[in-house]
Amino acid sequence: MLRTESLEEITDGKKYSVNDMVKAGTGGCAGCSHCCETMADTIVLSPMDVFNLEKATGKSFEGLVDTCLELKIHDGIILPNMKSDNGVCVMLKDKRCTIHAERPDFCRLFPLGRLYEDDTFSYIMQINQCDKASVKVKVKKWIDTPDYERYSKYILRWHGIIKKSAAKAAQEPDRCKDIMMSLLQRFYQVSFVNDSDFYEEFDARADLFIKEVLGG
Repeated sequence: MLRTESLEEITDGKKYSVNDMVKAGTGGCAGCSHCCETMADTIVLSPMDVFNLEKATGKSFEGLVDTCLELKIHDGIILPNMKSDNGVCVMLKDKRCTIHAERPDFCRLFPLGRLYEDDTFSYIMQINQCDKASVKVKVKKWIDTPDYERYSKYILRWHGIIKKSAAKAAQEPDRCKDIMMSLLQRFYQVSFVNDSDFYEEFDARADLFIKEVLGG
């Protein structure tokens, strides 16, 4: 999602690399679930998020939409996000996340965020978002995602596809619906094969989408 606030308003003013130390550690949250109880429709899901949710729940994309996901417009593009009940994530039970091992990227990062600049990104520490965040931890350890090099390349490529899709839809309003439906179908509705290499399959789909839908 595109930010409307200035960095000075929402961060500690620093940019962090994956190997930097940052006060993001929460001590296991110690029974706190405030962020999960106030998430509303902020958790926008990437293809990998949905892939992981399918593995965690055994449901197809359609099954997830029936239970824990909903489609909404973000930055001019229809994307899935976690469903909430009066702001409380539907996957929260007894103040604990029921899909913690496969939680979405947004949740895995929090209270960190990403700042995209040109063809790269850095991490930012969001202030006034988490009262428990007080322990210094390396960014790479905090986000707890294997094969970081491939993961970061995927994150950048997906961000670029979303930006280009939104721009293309705005430039060609007569094709807007087709672009959005193709994005949903190619990256979400058709499940990624659970025993395959996600990154390899994603790149293959991305290549075709850019060529056939975005035109280059």
